[in-house]
Amino acid sequence: MSKTYSLDSLQEIAGGDEEFMAVIAKTFLDEIPPDLDALIQAVDNNNKALAYQFAHKMKPNLEMLGLNLTKDVTAIESWTNTSKNKAAVDSQVQKINTTLKQVFKELKADFNL
Repeated sequence: MSKTYSLDSLQEIAGGDEEFMAVIAKTFLDEIPPDLDALIQAVDNNNKALAYQFAHKMKPNLEMLGLNLTKDVTAIESWTNTSKNKAAVDSQVQKINTTLKQVFKELKADFNL
C-alpha cells in the first residue's frame, strides 16, 4: 500500500539509520499534532498572525517527509496578508488536516510508536 509520506525522503535525511528515522518520526508525532491543532484554531479564530507562525513552523517538517502540502501551507501564509475571511483557506486547512491525520497513523504503525 502506498504511503502518504515519503519513506525515501526520510531515509535520505537519516542516512539510512533506522534508529534516527524512528527519532524523526517520534519528534514529528510529538510536535506536529499540537501545531496542527493550533493552526486550525488560529484560522478558525481569524488570528492571522498566529496562523502564519504555525503554518511557517510546520512547513520544513512537512517537506522533510516529502508531503505534497507546500502549496497549501504557502496559501495559508499568503492569506494571512490579505483581508479575506477564513473561507478563502478552508480547503487548504482541510487538506492539511486530512493528510496529516493519515500520516500520523502511518508513522505510528511503521515505527511502532
